Amino acid sequence: MNARATGAGLLTAAALVLLGALPADAAEALPPAPTPEQAASAPGTLDTLSRFFARDGAVARSAAAPRVEGGSVPVRILSPDFVAGKPGAPVARVEFRASRAVSSDGQKASLWTVERAGGWQVVNIATGDDEIRYAELGGAGLVFREPQIDAWYVQKGAKVLPLDEDAVRAVGRNGTSLAAYRERVVRAYGDKLPGSAYAKKGTAGGYGGSEAGAPGAPGAPGAGPRTVTTAASSSDGGPAVTAASATAGAGAVLALLLISAAAIRRRRSTTREP
Repeated sequence: MNARATGAGLLTAAALVLLGALPADAAEALPPAPTPEQAASAPGTLDTLSRFFARDGAVARSAAAPRVEGGSVPVRILSPDFVAGKPGAPVARVEFRASRAVSSDGQKASLWTVERAGGWQVVNIATGDDEIRYAELGGAGLVFREPQIDAWYVQKGAKVLPLDEDAVRAVGRNGTSLAAYRERVVRAYGDKLPGSAYAKKGTAGGYGGSEAGAPGAPGAPGAGPRTVTTAASSSDGGPAVTAASATAGAGAVLALLLISAAAIRRRRSTTREP
């Protein structure tokens, strides 16, 4: 599958600027590199990670000693073409790549990289390592996320199997068929695709944190923030870290127009086991 984050509607750094994940004046803070792995392990990225891990005083910036473990993984998000029933459309498409970063005190973070004209660039850092962990759990299957309910799945042939409790609630512990899964997402999102009346009304935040039953909203089960960060200029001339709470998936904002423009990610505050 094409892992490029440019063209074909895939997530770009420019899109993240529009969504509020990356300040416009910080879009060039971390220079591009030939590969996602090189971008993730670049000195500037490691310096930003040190600030990120030290942001709440959990560890001194000088002692954070961040390291990037393993290679990057493609992060796939439920595809609007699949929801719309486009012939041959895969259930999900690659939106960005993620790498796992670990600090000296055991904190973990996910580095999101996209491909731009000059190469691969880190555009976001999020607490935890959901993207990499679920990719590992899914093995050889096609792992993807349905961000509107923060659910992770793996597609194995004609089956869609759950990887977390949100997915279990959606498709059952034994999963469902690919055809049945499509029927479910069509019912949930078929009237909210780009160009729909829902989107044209400017209410493309129907699953954002401000509405009842939405991830992160009052009454939503298991809602909790996931910290995302961006690299902005600091007083000492280096990239600083700014953190914010997020409620949904960046890819699906562009793909399904279901999440508010300020919503990027959310993660359960309690540990989830598949």
